[in-house]
Amino acid sequence: MSASHRITALESGVRIVTEAMPSVRSAALGFFVGTGSSTEDESVAGWSHLLEHMLFRGTASYESLEIDQIFDGMGAELNAGTGRDSTSVYTRVLDVHLERAFDVLSDMVWRPRVTEEDLAAEREIVIEEIAMYEDDPQDLVFDVLGGAVFGVHPLGRPVIGSRETVTRATADGLRGFHADRYAPGDLVVAASGSVNHDELVELVVQAQGRGEPGRRAPGASAPPVRQRPARRFVEKDTEQYHLTLGAHGLARDDERRYALRVLDTILGGTSSSRLFQEVRERRGLAYNVFSFTSQHAGAGQVGIYLGTRPDNVARALKVVGDELERLMADGVTGEELTRARDNAKGRMVLSLESTAARMTRLGSATLAGLPLLSLDELVDRVDAVTADEVADLARELFDPELLSAAGIGADEGVFRDGLQAVTPALAEAA
Repeated sequence: MSASHRITALESGVRIVTEAMPSVRSAALGFFVGTGSSTEDESVAGWSHLLEHMLFRGTASYESLEIDQIFDGMGAELNAGTGRDSTSVYTRVLDVHLERAFDVLSDMVWRPRVTEEDLAAEREIVIEEIAMYEDDPQDLVFDVLGGAVFGVHPLGRPVIGSRETVTRATADGLRGFHADRYAPGDLVVAASGSVNHDELVELVVQAQGRGEPGRRAPGASAPPVRQRPARRFVEKDTEQYHLTLGAHGLARDDERRYALRVLDTILGGTSSSRLFQEVRERRGLAYNVFSFTSQHAGAGQVGIYLGTRPDNVARALKVVGDELERLMADGVTGEELTRARDNAKGRMVLSLESTAARMTRLGSATLAGLPLLSLDELVDRVDAVTADEVADLARELFDPELLSAAGIGADEGVFRDGLQAVTPALAEAA
């Protein structure tokens, strides 16, 4: 499947990036905006997410129900998401519907109708979403860990915000937030599949919202200062204890991100990984156990998650501690390195057979200022990763003395006792 990308930057600052895939009849289209939780002050925490919801409430041209009916009538997907660094609104349609989809999507992004009546209803929906999220310890524990790793920095706050900040939002405030954050210099229109670059550029030129040419939105906060590892626990009556260990990772532009992908695969990213095999398959101490990474502007995070019953907490964390000690001391084997590199390459190639995945890569990379590497270049980066690079990165990022810990369960004492096997100093800290 051949493909090549093109980028056009308009005088306004809006960038259009496309990748034509002549063999398909569909097109994936997305708007990527440089606003997310890491760009928010504490007083407006969660407003990027709330505004994303409001985009679906209608525009000057389209009612909310009409938007749903248009995309349903095209058999199309329409969705959005807010992260730490950005907000995206995207769809996937048959190529014959691309112009119609763009017309509606661009109106949602550039001209949302934000009224007090609509906001009152959407505010309640988001508060329900917060309640649902807080009732799910397997999701909540990751934000508890973020607070332990990053403290009061915006990366330590939930993307979704809080009841207080969401309740504080007004229609006037959100309209101002939209004008401030959906700035032309921080907005990318991306498309992949059966698309014509020049035609899409012309659509953007005709539709783009008003704004000072080249103006950019407030950027992410300064990178978080590394602080002493912290332990956090939320007492909740749960059948399992949800446990996480984590530390600072790599920023999204760090060239070692390819080595980190290989390391994550070896440690806990697959069913043949060390943690999955030792904790789950050989000892049956957990159903879910895995490692994870995230990369952001100027910062990142690495971590480990497992969920297990109270009587298994100490034994499961002892296995995790032993595996980290072995990783620190011995590094990785040649066989593991080869398998992990092949896994990373396979996942990249398979994911990029999707128009939606290609569109997302185009939009997010262009917005972040990252190079758009070809598939061959990506494969070469992964193939170049060495065992020594993986071992050095493991020692830098997963040293138990650097790990913070977060847990959710019925008794913090059980959690603290379990941590003795991984990081005794953290277990004994006040």
